Amino acid sequence: MLFRKLPDFSRRRALWTAAASAMLAPSAAFAAEGAKGGGSESLFLIQIVILVVIGRLLGEAMVRIGQPSIMGQIIGGILLGPSVLGQIWPDAQAQMFPSSPEQKSMIDAVAQLGILFLLLLAGMETDLGLAKRLRRAALGVSLTGIVVPFAFGFALGELIPTDFLPDPDKRLVTSLFLGTALSISSVKIVASVVREMDFMRRNVGQLIVASAIIDDTVGWVIIAVTFSLAEKGAVDLPTLAKAVIGTLAFMAFSFTIGRKLVFEIIRFTNDRFRSDLPVLSAIIAIMGGMAIITNAIGVHTVLGAFVAGILVGESPILTRQIDEQLRALTTALFMPVFFGLTGLHTDLSVLADPSTLLLAVGLIVIASLGKFGGAFAGAKIGKFSNAEALALGCGMNARGSTEVIVATIGLSVGVLDERLFSVIVAMAVVTTMAMPPTLRWALARLPMRDEERERLKHEEFEERSFLQKFERILLAIDVSPSSHLAARISGHFAAVRKTPVTVLDIVGEDAPTQSKTGTEKADADTDPKAAEARLEDGAGRVQAAADEAVAATTDPASTETTDIHITTKIKDANLRKILGESAEKGHDLLFVGVEPTVDAAGGFHEQLSVMTSAFKGTTAIVSCRGDLPSDPDLRILVPISGTERSTRAAELAFVIAKATGCRITVLYIREPHQMRSLPRVSDSSNAHVAAFKKIDEIALYNGVKVRKIVQEGSAPELSILRHARRGNYSLIVLGVSRRAGERLSYGAIADTLLETADRSFVFFETE
Repeated sequence: MLFRKLPDFSRRRALWTAAASAMLAPSAAFAAEGAKGGGSESLFLIQIVILVVIGRLLGEAMVRIGQPSIMGQIIGGILLGPSVLGQIWPDAQAQMFPSSPEQKSMIDAVAQLGILFLLLLAGMETDLGLAKRLRRAALGVSLTGIVVPFAFGFALGELIPTDFLPDPDKRLVTSLFLGTALSISSVKIVASVVREMDFMRRNVGQLIVASAIIDDTVGWVIIAVTFSLAEKGAVDLPTLAKAVIGTLAFMAFSFTIGRKLVFEIIRFTNDRFRSDLPVLSAIIAIMGGMAIITNAIGVHTVLGAFVAGILVGESPILTRQIDEQLRALTTALFMPVFFGLTGLHTDLSVLADPSTLLLAVGLIVIASLGKFGGAFAGAKIGKFSNAEALALGCGMNARGSTEVIVATIGLSVGVLDERLFSVIVAMAVVTTMAMPPTLRWALARLPMRDEERERLKHEEFEERSFLQKFERILLAIDVSPSSHLAARISGHFAAVRKTPVTVLDIVGEDAPTQSKTGTEKADADTDPKAAEARLEDGAGRVQAAADEAVAATTDPASTETTDIHITTKIKDANLRKILGESAEKGHDLLFVGVEPTVDAAGGFHEQLSVMTSAFKGTTAIVSCRGDLPSDPDLRILVPISGTERSTRAAELAFVIAKATGCRITVLYIREPHQMRSLPRVSDSSNAHVAAFKKIDEIALYNGVKVRKIVQEGSAPELSILRHARRGNYSLIVLGVSRRAGERLSYGAIADTLLETADRSFVFFETE
């Protein structure tokens, strides 16, 4: 009744006050509890919930106006901190975030862990391949973009009044921190804006991201060395030498032996563990171990976490699902807590002091001009146009998460005080929020070049390609010629598509009884040493095919090597169970090369029915019929019908043709009633033209010449076999879809070819 008598505005204010009081009542009790000794777990949970919810809401608001979400999380912390809530309602702010050391240490621990996870994620998003491809141009832009603002920041640190220094004796280290903070770009924010503008595949967009990657990598090395100096407070040659030598040794070890070690840990954990999320635990352990190593050599843990992220991101076994799990944990919990606490530690009321405000304005101007000017100069030295140099200068001027982490480290080691920390965070917020609109404006002025347009078409096809979704191959083999052909094809596929392969020996208790000639043969099938020998032979065939594919698809003068990951697996359980678990472990494409293929009563053999039904991904059944010629002499026939199924099979056939350098023919079969006259390939009125247009796109993408034929026939399977014999084709690749029923069947055409074909074939199950 009381609320009803109040005016609308007063009523709303009273409701909000009542709600806030209800929320703060337990906070006050928990804060009092924490003040008596130790920290309050309940208050800790309240703090986490508040930071996550406020960060999410304001982050969503920022995204809707074209800004990075972390800006909302930082602003949320500023609103909850001394800058806003502390000025409006100091008691409430003190109750929610008390200053007792025990209580602060609880949430600070989450924030410190958040730093490591943020650096891990930043490393995983670092595309070293892109940086390598554009290394000359990106290195020039990045180095000038680092040197110029670093010099400005260092000079500012040497010139600022002593009153702004927490320890005048550590001026040099403070200057180094300021220089580093001003010189690093945030690759996460840069990449997100470039991606949002649909410029990630444009030349300048890739160059901006590649330069930001180099910025980040160099910057974290500088921070790691600077941190070791901060502990001494001055330049100590032994300490500096230890930090530099230790950092170089750590980087060298990480990208050689460490790289292989990380790959193997992730693969072993993914393939052998059966509990939930084992790879996520392995990644966290890798990150923690490398962070401990960098801490032991006297540099900051952030370097270890960042390098761990790079290595994890390059792992061939890292599936999209694992990547999303880690990203979800970091984005949902650690980011809003860390950036929210950054805002809480920021006291913008210090800007009321004219000298501090002047320093903040000067820092923003120096940071913006230094980064823009350095990147612009590097672009002009690299002979880029003014429009491209302008876009590069605008794109590199975003600090965001990187700047905040650097400032947090500086505050924690005592080379920055609260005032200087607040000024740096304010600068990071201003420059980061200014970057998206300025970069959008600069990118909109860039014309598209002809070669760029062609490359974009190429990459657009890659994005639409059915084959691009496959992340890991499972190759099921025995000792038959079909297994040898399947190994050969999977090696070609793996080399062209850069896909890891797991070779699975299925000989044993689940092998068909027809393939065994007695007890002696059965014992040989199940002998572990024999299984290892078969696996070794299969892996060797995959590697040999991959080597041949690389040789056929690269320039002879190129130094490119075969970089595919091949592992082996002995059948140690029921075949159906193994195949089901393999799909769960990230295997999404199964090549089956086993014999017999045909059952004694006709149709597919029972074992193939078991395998295709157990595996939850895409299956390709390979059958060898007769001797196959060497790769260049191979002749591939691809029957198509204009369906999506046949087009997807054609993609696989063209990958094989690209890897082998062999000839390929596409056969479009039309029934007589569909034709009134003999068709011409160039006649747009014929139905096959649309199908051939897709084939031309696939051929252009793979750089393979194709012969296209239209043939009339009332029985497609007979037309396929007749043409295969006349043209002396040695391999038929056919797109199929499974029919309903307990026994495996792909329809009349495939089933007839299965029983009558005298040519090797691949049935690619695309639906």
